[in-house]
Amino acid sequence: MQHPPDGGSNFARGPGNRASLFGRATPARLRAPKRHELRATRARYLGTLPSMPYAPAPPPADGTKVPPYGEKSSRRREGGVDRDLAELAGRQYGVVALWQLEELGLHVKVVDKRVAAGRLHRVHQGAYAVGHQLLSRRGHLMAAVLACGPGTVLSHRSAASLHGILEGSRNRVDVIAPNRRGRSPDGIAAHRDGTLTPADRVVIDGVPCTSLARTLLDLAATQSSSTLRYAVTQAEVEKIFDLAEVVELLKRSRGRRGVARLRLAIELHDPQEQEARLELEKRLLRLFKRSALPRFEVNGHLVVDGISIMPDFLWRDARLIVEADSRHVHGTATAFEKDRLRDQRLAVAGWTVIHATWHQVTNEPERFIQTLRTLLSRPSLP
Repeated sequence: MQHPPDGGSNFARGPGNRASLFGRATPARLRAPKRHELRATRARYLGTLPSMPYAPAPPPADGTKVPPYGEKSSRRREGGVDRDLAELAGRQYGVVALWQLEELGLHVKVVDKRVAAGRLHRVHQGAYAVGHQLLSRRGHLMAAVLACGPGTVLSHRSAASLHGILEGSRNRVDVIAPNRRGRSPDGIAAHRDGTLTPADRVVIDGVPCTSLARTLLDLAATQSSSTLRYAVTQAEVEKIFDLAEVVELLKRSRGRRGVARLRLAIELHDPQEQEARLELEKRLLRLFKRSALPRFEVNGHLVVDGISIMPDFLWRDARLIVEADSRHVHGTATAFEKDRLRDQRLAVAGWTVIHATWHQVTNEPERFIQTLRTLLSRPSLP
């Protein structure tokens, strides 16, 4: 039997195949698939099926445990987050802000879990102490600044306390928060003032606060005239008063509250007062060196009852302090009251304070030195 040529037969080939003997058609499922011939169609390209849309993997049934931290999960980077958090808290007196925690990759829910576990302690709404609740005065001031958001600075009486010219309030912390909206956290007086310039911002001991000139202007707008004069006098005594800086601030702050009162206060400023004090300190220093007194500190730093003090001359082992009393500086009523209050605090802390006058240093130096030698020879208290 002669078979038809290849490609045109509907019959299966091969010896012994019954279909070849009887001419039965091959079932469709057994036929060889035909190849698509490009020449047999008008289409320019081979037919293709449209791609299926991408379907992301479904989330876990109980939700995502930890939000992503960069390209890796924060669970894998937990050690890195803790190190970054410890470094940040170390620079900020042990406190951090919620917005800083979010920048580190910690979601609000994760922060709440750490609070529940005792790893974070809420100081204010949006501010936390890391690891423990024992904060220094600087720590509480920093927490108030962080709680009110980026751009916040310490201001008014709290800034004056940080500058060392007034005592701060124990009941509240004053800040200027230009970007804050809504109610202020408890214990914080947030002043919304958008007139702060870079020249009005400084950092003291790591705490952002207003400059001395801006602090005096804020005090002039909110405090009494006597308190303002006290602050100006104390700024002179602490050698941080800059008349040119205050004058420049007044020029660009016309129309603001407190400008007239601050201008009146600085009109009473006499540069000779500071010069007289410096001259008396120089004479005392030369006198002490000639007399070969034991080693002492000039403008050493002390913290008494939470207040920073810088005595003129200091002997720590003998707990003895010598202050140069110029009549120009210490003869005012505010300066007199301030000196007496500081002497009382130092006495309670176990320090002896001696005031050296111009007359004693210039006319009776031997008697004054003999008094110091007697005090320095006393046995130190345990």
